[in-house]
Amino acid sequence: MIFPQYFVEIKGFPLKKLIIPLLQVIMFGMGTAMSWSDFTNVVKMPKAVLVGLVCQFTIMPFVGFLLTRIFDFPAEIAAGIILVGCSPSGLASNVMAYIAKANVALSITITSLATLLAPILTPALMKLLGGQLIEMSFWAMMIDILNMIILPIVAGWVIRSVAGNYIVRLNQILPVISMAGIAVIIVIITAAGRESLLSIGYLLIVAVLLHNLTGYVLGYWCSRLMGLNEQNCRTVAIEVGLQNAGLASGLALKMGKVATVGLAAALFGPVMNTTGSLLATWWGKKHPEA
Repeated sequence: MIFPQYFVEIKGFPLKKLIIPLLQVIMFGMGTAMSWSDFTNVVKMPKAVLVGLVCQFTIMPFVGFLLTRIFDFPAEIAAGIILVGCSPSGLASNVMAYIAKANVALSITITSLATLLAPILTPALMKLLGGQLIEMSFWAMMIDILNMIILPIVAGWVIRSVAGNYIVRLNQILPVISMAGIAVIIVIITAAGRESLLSIGYLLIVAVLLHNLTGYVLGYWCSRLMGLNEQNCRTVAIEVGLQNAGLASGLALKMGKVATVGLAAALFGPVMNTTGSLLATWWGKKHPEA
């Protein structure tokens, strides 16, 4: 925000070109951590998985759409809020679920399935809810998602299957690389969208915070209404509230609107990790049966 010129380009190289490769590295890391048990859990707890997925792809997209009607943001900024809502679960949700004494196996399964469903559901929901705000193509977004997250995940999963125990060392390094990658993505988008942030920054932060917190609340209570136990309700709440803001950033870049559509994603990342950590820590002090 103070010295944006240092984070826009280096010696003529536009730093925004790093966003998609960094996202692919992060998703590759997710692929190396996936196993068949992430999918067999669907058979073991089908109701909880279904509730989590339905909540994920209904609550956040429509809450995002509602927020764009409440706040009078420019069209591209508003589209960015909806795009974050249409994205799948955030990768940090699995760690948050562990800290919150939630169902980690369920968290991993919902994250994995939501990510695999994203090439279809994310562009479909974005077209439905945000198509009137910006011009977008369902097929182009689907292909972009396949390239940015599905192919790296498949590559990571294949390498895990081939490398076996040797992948353990790689998985000790990849989380650090992922955290650094997310930080760099946020910095680049903030620098690119500095002028827009200066004009609407505070209101956008409020909108993003409301989006995030509403996801936790509705995710939890919808799960309660569906008869899930406390541990699974915590899991769904975390899965719904935490979004893959990195994917939203990458899609904004592919649209050529990272400085506007990408702003909500850049703010959502730090906000959700802060609120998610606080919520998980609070829940972690309370036994799920309490």
